[in-house]
Amino acid sequence: MGDTTRRRTVLAAGAATLAGTVLSGCGNDGGTEAAADGAPGNAPGSAQGEPSAGAAAGGGQALAQTADIPVGGGKVFKDQKVVVTQPMAGQFKAFSATCTHQGCSVATVKDGNIVCPCHQSLFKISDGTVAGGPATRPLAAAKIAVEGDKITLA
Repeated sequence: MGDTTRRRTVLAAGAATLAGTVLSGCGNDGGTEAAADGAPGNAPGSAQGEPSAGAAAGGGQALAQTADIPVGGGKVFKDQKVVVTQPMAGQFKAFSATCTHQGCSVATVKDGNIVCPCHQSLFKISDGTVAGGPATRPLAAAKIAVEGDKITLA
């Protein structure tokens, strides 16, 4: 391999790594990447309120009790940068608390929507999709585990 080819390969690999790192913090654009089961925003055992392997093995950081998340509403966990919702009784979902419009932190859950205070973008509690702009991309799904009455980060 000549020096020019080697440099291009190294630069391309570095650019791909950098792009992956930058994009991993941007969230799911809702169009090209899907969760592990192939459906956007539905990682197995996470957002459906089903226990995951992580929960059985000790799981991640404790977030809340299931009773802390109102049916038809949710709760923002600022320190963990995640919002947990309960669209229907016993169904728990989690999303990034970072708005896809300009990166502000969402602040509240009201009237079935996750609300960003910066420009009033609204996201549906059921799947994180945009219910009102200026945001055009859904919130990225986050992984949680529900074990009994405990909700943890997966």
